[in-house]
Amino acid sequence: MANIAERQKWILERLKQQGFVKVHALSRELHASEVTIRKDLKMLEEKHLLQRSHGSASIPASIISDRHIDVKEKMQAEEKARIAKAANEMLEPNDKIIIASGTTLLAFAGAIDIHSRITAITSSVRVSLMLCYNPYIEVVQLGGTIRRNSVSVIGHYAENTLAALSCNKLFIGVDGIDVDYGLTTSDMNEARINQQMIAAAQKIIVLTDSSKFDKRGFCKICPLDHIHHIITDTNAPAHIVRMIRERNIEVTLV
Repeated sequence: MANIAERQKWILERLKQQGFVKVHALSRELHASEVTIRKDLKMLEEKHLLQRSHGSASIPASIISDRHIDVKEKMQAEEKARIAKAANEMLEPNDKIIIASGTTLLAFAGAIDIHSRITAITSSVRVSLMLCYNPYIEVVQLGGTIRRNSVSVIGHYAENTLAALSCNKLFIGVDGIDVDYGLTTSDMNEARINQQMIAAAQKIIVLTDSSKFDKRGFCKICPLDHIHHIITDTNAPAHIVRMIRERNIEVTLV
């Protein structure tokens, strides 16, 4: 297909079907050089019709808006329950864990079933209230200003407390995961406290349903290579899961 318009139309159709295309595959299928394909992708990206990455292109990542926890709690509830169950299996006796805020983390707190002592530090008021009835869990509620949308603590008091701690696991949720951009959330204060949590933990475990993949929130938390493990549901895009695993990040599908 020598015609630019026909080539680019074909690329967009394939992108619509697969959600993801690779330069070398397009070059072979369209009988065009990789240089030509890259120029096509660049033109389409300038029109905001796709998003380029290393040797590939995908549907543009959309920006996630902030929503109240009561609204988000009703979304992908079954998937969150499966993710929570898998996360519970990662707990070990004497763990010192951090649990961030979010509805998937709230599901995780409700799924914790351990009969050995652990310590849980959390910014989420609702997580604390759920865990405080478990006799095996010592709960440390971070202090500070309550962020209403997440019913969780933000601010320098919480950040300073985290700076003095060293924990072996962090369970964190996100508003978006983008392979090139990293983990994001929709609030600047939430991003800052999440960054401090990451600095305080040895192993970073992301709990997120598949709707968050290839999306971006307003604020960046960290690059993808800062994390160690993602637990998500089986609807996660296969090509994105493959790219994440290629970066030596473990992905558990439930």
